[in-house]
Amino acid sequence: MIRAVHAEWTKARTSPGTFWLLLGVLAVTAGVSALAVSATTCHTVAAGCQADPAKLSLTGVDVGQAVVAALAVLAISTEYSTGMIRVTFTALPGRSGVLMAKAIVLSALVLAAGAIAVLASEVTGLLVLPGHGFTAAHGYASLSLANPAVLRATLGSALYLGLVALLSLGVAAIVRDAAVAVGVVLALLYLFPIVVTVVGDPVWQRHLEQIGPMNAGLSIQATMNLAALPLSPWAGLGVLAAWASGALLLAGALLVLRDA
Repeated sequence: MIRAVHAEWTKARTSPGTFWLLLGVLAVTAGVSALAVSATTCHTVAAGCQADPAKLSLTGVDVGQAVVAALAVLAISTEYSTGMIRVTFTALPGRSGVLMAKAIVLSALVLAAGAIAVLASEVTGLLVLPGHGFTAAHGYASLSLANPAVLRATLGSALYLGLVALLSLGVAAIVRDAAVAVGVVLALLYLFPIVVTVVGDPVWQRHLEQIGPMNAGLSIQATMNLAALPLSPWAGLGVLAAWASGALLLAGALLVLRDA
């Protein structure tokens, strides 16, 4: 396993695409979050604004996850497209071990980039939102990591990006084609929220929110009105973890059963 992890780390750090995509995760996540907080003004809850400052500050995660998906898919699909996957499996015959090594390296890189991105997003919210009416005088708690709910939302968002990466890696190993894999992952992430808005039955809406990887997973960002959530924050992140685990388990089984 150590050899496999070292080999995957070497591939990751020597590939120029890895650096640029990680930079993209940082730029997109922090940039979109900055735009969201800059465009939102709210003076009193009574005036009709129910925005969650912590969740608002982490809006960029909704978009940054697409870059994470691309990074994760390319971590294995590039080897399939070039035929290098045969070399990898010849050097490291334990195919499940190769997938696990890819998952370890990928998740470490995404967690590091994601942590920086979400911290930058929350700092932006901390600096900008008070000037836009999000103050204690207007009924909003201070946006600080000393607040356990805000800390959970911040750390949970980094974990969310890491789980999206693992889900994407599993899907890419299953379908073996970069374009198809990215399409499947983006459909899983973004299609559920669209369907929820279309379905008229509130019972079905709630069920879809409970099983959708993005709907459920982003519950981790909520710091207000937790009783209204379809799932508790950590349970919601657990749903995304189940999706990621299922994809990786199926991918591991198929790697063993199929030819390279």
